[in-house]
Amino acid sequence: MDIKEALYELGVRDDTLTAEEKAQLDRDGYLPLAGILSPELVAKIAARLDELSVIEGEKAGLEVHQEAGTDRLANLSNKDPLFDIAFTHPRVLAAMYHVLRSDFKLSALNSRASLPGQGLQGVHVDWGFAVEPGDYYVCNSIWLLDDFTEENGATRVIPGSHRSGKLPQDVQSNTKDPFEGEIKLVAPAGTVVIFNSHTWHGGTLNSSPNRRRAMHSYFCRRDQKQLLDQHQYIRQETVDRLSEAARYILDI
Repeated sequence: MDIKEALYELGVRDDTLTAEEKAQLDRDGYLPLAGILSPELVAKIAARLDELSVIEGEKAGLEVHQEAGTDRLANLSNKDPLFDIAFTHPRVLAAMYHVLRSDFKLSALNSRASLPGQGLQGVHVDWGFAVEPGDYYVCNSIWLLDDFTEENGATRVIPGSHRSGKLPQDVQSNTKDPFEGEIKLVAPAGTVVIFNSHTWHGGTLNSSPNRRRAMHSYFCRRDQKQLLDQHQYIRQETVDRLSEAARYILDI
């Protein structure tokens, strides 16, 4: 099996994204996809993440990363079939292929909930160096499990910055300060925001009284190292339930 066969089996076609959506993703470096998750599925996923946070306690997120001021979980591909949608949904996979333009795989499937009064990140990219426009290594998706608002820490992005050939720190020393042209990804729960991970972005301060929850399915070119080595963590029950195409996306 190759990536085109896997994508076809998972429902990806040439018109899975419209020409306008592809153009927006190329131009801005991000693309909101409305209504990917139903309200019922949002509630089920959020509830399961809350359960896992309680079960894992202080070890939650250790497989990849822990962050002060947030609740994080990692290795979700192995923790419930509910999360399979994050690496098998055809609209998301079509966007990944459009950005990476090559064979790719899941790098990690995590969640992040910014706590009240917390969550501010410096603007950053998810790659170690600046790249030439079109030569992209990683692409992410944010699965909104709460409405993203101006108040609750919605991710900020600088549209078009993936084409700058620069890193945020090349432009200003304090990357937590506002950036010229930044916008917040304000959208309702159930939306999935695709963003080229070379686009400058970062979480903002959660000024609301509630957590702001999201799941992230993060993909990389197939010749790159996964953020979470699926071979190291894969469980037999995961292998058994997944199709050949889904296993290909996980690189197992």
